[in-house]
Amino acid sequence: MTMVIQGKGLQKSFGEREILRDVQFDIRKGEKIGLVGWNGAGKSTFVKIIMDMMKPEKGSVTMSPANLKIGYLPQSTDYSLSLDSELLNDGEKLLETSKLLGLPKDRLDEEEFPHLSGGEKLKLSLAKIWANSPEFLILDEPTNHLDMQGVGWLIDEMRSYSGAAIIISHDRYFLDETVSKIFELEDGVLTVYEGNYSGYRQEKQIRYEQHKRDYEKQQRKVEMIEKQMTNLKEWSAKAHRQAGKGGSNSENRQMGLREFERAKAKKTDNQVKSKMKRLNLELSKNEVKKPKEEKSVTFQFESDIKRGKRILEAKGIKKQFDSRVLFDKSSFYIKHGERIGLLGSNGAGKTTFINILLEKEPLTSGDLWISESTKCAYLSQDVSDLPSEKTPLEYLDLTEKNLQTKARTLISTMGIGQEILAKPISQLSLGERTRIKLIQMILMEYDLLILDEPTNHLDLPSREELERTLSTFTGTLIIVSHDRYLIEKLCTKLLVIENGRIHPYEIGLKEYEERKKNVHSQEERNVLEELALVETKMTELLGKISYLVKDTEEYNRIDMELSACMNAKRELKKLL
Repeated sequence: MTMVIQGKGLQKSFGEREILRDVQFDIRKGEKIGLVGWNGAGKSTFVKIIMDMMKPEKGSVTMSPANLKIGYLPQSTDYSLSLDSELLNDGEKLLETSKLLGLPKDRLDEEEFPHLSGGEKLKLSLAKIWANSPEFLILDEPTNHLDMQGVGWLIDEMRSYSGAAIIISHDRYFLDETVSKIFELEDGVLTVYEGNYSGYRQEKQIRYEQHKRDYEKQQRKVEMIEKQMTNLKEWSAKAHRQAGKGGSNSENRQMGLREFERAKAKKTDNQVKSKMKRLNLELSKNEVKKPKEEKSVTFQFESDIKRGKRILEAKGIKKQFDSRVLFDKSSFYIKHGERIGLLGSNGAGKTTFINILLEKEPLTSGDLWISESTKCAYLSQDVSDLPSEKTPLEYLDLTEKNLQTKARTLISTMGIGQEILAKPISQLSLGERTRIKLIQMILMEYDLLILDEPTNHLDLPSREELERTLSTFTGTLIIVSHDRYLIEKLCTKLLVIENGRIHPYEIGLKEYEERKKNVHSQEERNVLEELALVETKMTELLGKISYLVKDTEEYNRIDMELSACMNAKRELKKLL
């Protein structure tokens, strides 16, 4: 395959921290590469160097052709888009792509445009990139805020895209479906793995186990040699003591004791030096360093309320903004201990529904009852709402010493350094800000968690640990997420906002999608059957009208029936 981008000997540091260390890589045409690593590992720096937005201290990046057309989607919680410039520059193709992503044209008029949700802005940003027909793609968290229709479209597009791409993503499902190679950044080193994300995790574990066995084997050899040297040193010390003992002159002359012991000690010293030299030489050439274990990320959530008790009930609820109805005639209930996935396309009203639960937004009509004893913690998808001038400790407002200790412990177990506690929040990464919010939740006493895109900005190990922890949480979960693996693993019940209503389903995501697929298949079969009946009727009417005299009463009657059938056929074909 043709080489598209090549990096040689890239080095980059910030202060004493080495971000990239002698990084080498090749990217060939058509390769789809997932770029992974802990938050702060240097993924964004790596991308900026490729795009010539940042210069490395050493090394070079070569592109072929030199003016390679790159489509870049930055990671952002607020896509700055101008309606006029977007549509004037790219027009029809942008509108067509937006429609495929589930963003209808009426959402792009002057009145609606300022009110686009984060997911809708992301869709428009993706449509903009595709409209420009790039030769190379760099997508930073492309599925954050994106609904399942948008994710499905993007997966299909990435599979058919002939160019190469770098995808920075913490969405394991998306990586599994789109990439065939993984670049992992860790401690400044770039390691390449063949295969998708699941293959990478398996291969990394295999490499770790082999590395561990090689290290343990080497340590046993080092221990054996060091034990031999210890024994030799003891013998040498003994020989030196013997050489220093003085008997009578006649005894010393007769036995040559001093000279013998002195020679014996010198020989032993040389043996020790020789063994030490051989050991150091072997370690310098073939040393196996101790394998680095993955950082341990731990979240702890607690709840002690009895399960099964109803904590929320909706009766005929409705929410409307001006003439736009988000949902109406919606009734359902939630019991303590249930794990609910809240689904819906971008702009369907998921965030509005959460704001209603949090009493930040009123209902238009209907009744929504929430138990007064319910203590609720909320994690929003927007991490830019934290006070930027405050430090994490000031934001958490920990007046009690035991809470400060607990917070410091949590920060440590979440894999971020203690030094961030004294930094202004404005200097923290999005992932670090998300973890600070999670710490605040952990320090609260609660029995209901409302999590709006909880894995956005979390690196992959943190996502997996959060899943494991939430699976042990005994309280109630309401999760809004486009992280398919998270919903599949945790949620046993769904609330789906579609067709202007909130529908409850006592099933998980896989079963819901299978059921929806079957419904669509049945609907399609019904349409095809009806279409066949209409076409049969048209054939019959055409046969009759061919024998009739034009403008007679019978002719006009059949002509009207024929016109009605043709209209029906057109409408039915629109449904297919």
